[in-house]
Amino acid sequence: MLKCASVYTYEIDNQDAALNEIKTQLESKLTLLENTVGIIMCHPEFIGSGTLRFICSNLPFSIVGVTTAAQAVNGEAGELVLTIFVITSDEARFKTGVAEHIEKDLTMSVKTAYDNISAGETETPRLALIFPPILLQYAGDDYVHVWKEHIPQTPVFGTLAMDDTPTFEENKTIYNGETYKTAIPFVLCYGNINPRFLIGTIPDDKATPHTGEITKSSGSRVREINGINIYKYFESIGLEDKGKSSVNYLFLPFLIDQKKRPDYDGVPVIRVLDSFTDDGTAIFHGNVDEGSTFTIIKCESDDILAETLEKVKQVNAMPDVNGVLLFSCIVRRIVTMDNSSNKEFEIVRDSLRPDIPFMIGCAGGEICPTLIKDGIPTDRYHEYSLVILVL
Repeated sequence: MLKCASVYTYEIDNQDAALNEIKTQLESKLTLLENTVGIIMCHPEFIGSGTLRFICSNLPFSIVGVTTAAQAVNGEAGELVLTIFVITSDEARFKTGVAEHIEKDLTMSVKTAYDNISAGETETPRLALIFPPILLQYAGDDYVHVWKEHIPQTPVFGTLAMDDTPTFEENKTIYNGETYKTAIPFVLCYGNINPRFLIGTIPDDKATPHTGEITKSSGSRVREINGINIYKYFESIGLEDKGKSSVNYLFLPFLIDQKKRPDYDGVPVIRVLDSFTDDGTAIFHGNVDEGSTFTIIKCESDDILAETLEKVKQVNAMPDVNGVLLFSCIVRRIVTMDNSSNKEFEIVRDSLRPDIPFMIGCAGGEICPTLIKDGIPTDRYHEYSLVILVL
């Protein structure tokens, strides 16, 4: 048996009141079983007030997660909020840990942390939840690849940390109330657990006529398109240059063509242009292979919201749903913002079956398997996507 509940508080400064809200909600929704873990998302202001640490230190289970810009749980959607998605079970087991100082050596940090936490286990995890930070030295793909080196048969799901600043400089990861800029908290799930995954992304028919070839790139950094500087390329297709700090290319989604690759899994590869260096190099959060072709995508708010509603309907039709964890790219929120800044989250809140506990938050990058074939998951890093874990 596995049970879930989502709890929340808007109380940033009154630590006792915040903890009381969390405990009262939890007691009314859930009886904790033998093994319990909490997945947390919160606005960064909960860190400075000390309320995050106070809540985590006064709950009887490990808590792992990230900061974010906006969230929703059953009945609520907002920005200045702290939410916890609680999973409890007699038949599933949860081991938590944190891979620290990844800025020095990502591979060794993850290996050391994983080996320590999984010591003594005779089986591989049935699911891994990972919560990396945004670091310009690493692409989101790097986080996925390093975990797959250790647990190739385990599906990996998670989100990169996020916040509501223009350059996301306040993003932090969270482990039992401690916050980090260069560490990956994680949860290893063992035993009787049946994870299922859904992905909402941009359909191919939203491509514009602007197609190019990546002719000079390294990892997540792109220097040239069609043999010319990326600025010159954008100018050649009619995009206005407003200066390096405010070019209207930022958050521009690229659909990377991988249909000819033997490992193509049918899910579009989207990369969002995040920033530029002083020498004109474009930086993405995910890798962009040299030699790949791409198309610029034009996706409207209605497209995103329709896709979200369709995925919620799919969840509603699934059997044996104990809880749902969702992460949505921050760019989706930017595209759908008008007078209501939580339109996508409100769709989830209002359309998901009321008996299903859930939590959704803004992601700085999404990690989710696209398929599981012959027992091996195809774990991938996504952008501009909604990823869903159904428990």
